Amino acid sequence: MLASASSHLGKASFNNSYYFLNHQILNGLLIGALGFLVTVFFPYRQYRKLALGLLILNIILLILVFTPLGVTAKNASRWIAFGPITFQPAELLKITYILYLAAWLSGRRHRRHDFWVGAFPFSVMTGIVAGLLLLQPATSTVAILIATGFLMYFASGARLRYLAAMIIGGVAAFGAVVYFGPAYRLERLQNFLDPASNVLSGNYQLNQALIAIGSGGLTGVGYGKSTTKIHYLPEPAGDSIFAVIAEEFGFIGSIVLIGLFTALVIKLIVAAKSIRDRFGGLLLVGFGSLIGIQAFVNIAAISGLIPLTGVPLPFISFGGTALAVFMTISGISVNILRTRSR
Repeated sequence: MLASASSHLGKASFNNSYYFLNHQILNGLLIGALGFLVTVFFPYRQYRKLALGLLILNIILLILVFTPLGVTAKNASRWIAFGPITFQPAELLKITYILYLAAWLSGRRHRRHDFWVGAFPFSVMTGIVAGLLLLQPATSTVAILIATGFLMYFASGARLRYLAAMIIGGVAAFGAVVYFGPAYRLERLQNFLDPASNVLSGNYQLNQALIAIGSGGLTGVGYGKSTTKIHYLPEPAGDSIFAVIAEEFGFIGSIVLIGLFTALVIKLIVAAKSIRDRFGGLLLVGFGSLIGIQAFVNIAAISGLIPLTGVPLPFISFGGTALAVFMTISGISVNILRTRSR
């Protein structure tokens, strides 16, 4: 699907229809395959000792995006460049943040049942990570990680009143960020509430995405035959790729794709219940929640169910770091499942 969605853009921008596909293979698939193979055989329980150090290292990388090592594109500072290597530290958080929470929540029982040694440290660490991401800005990543963290906190057996208080506080803080932050955040919400307005500006991407989705009908126009992606749909290889899938494979293809994501998430969540090791179980909950939430946010946003976010579709959208991270997550998950079966 990436080859189909990006072919015209690659030809127009780089005179190479397979530019984005080649880039994804070299900078995402190959690195992700290495990450998968390493994590499949590396004993996952060792991450418990490494979790805090990995998170601190990731936080340092988040700070480095604001130094000369950082790369700014489209008014966002989300990348770090070490010579020819460019990556997004925010994507790495999807591993390190979950590893840290799983290690911390699987520790002593009072971390889940005492506010000052449980809910409070959880809120502080999450707040630090969220603050650095908001400065980039990467608002959608903040929402996805916080939602994943809340689900892990709930699955750990934490007191519901603490979880409810943190959710209320999180929603209030997020609302303040949207209202008092850069104007584009509030504009996205306003455009969502009034989709008929700004069809040539703020709602242009959503309008074109809905046209593409509707054009697919029941069975789609056929692979590679999308016309909306050529001149009209913004970011066809990125956060709009689901619209291309829906146009080329129709309602049936869309349901199959959603079914695959659902099956993967259910597999991870159900398997987590049978893991005797609390750390391994929480990792599966975290990874399953992350994949499910991000897939939902991407598909729902491009379908007009929630405000546009700019979140890539897991495993499919263009982005080398994102693909490598999700393949590494898959490797850790398989390692946990293999360990359980022995």
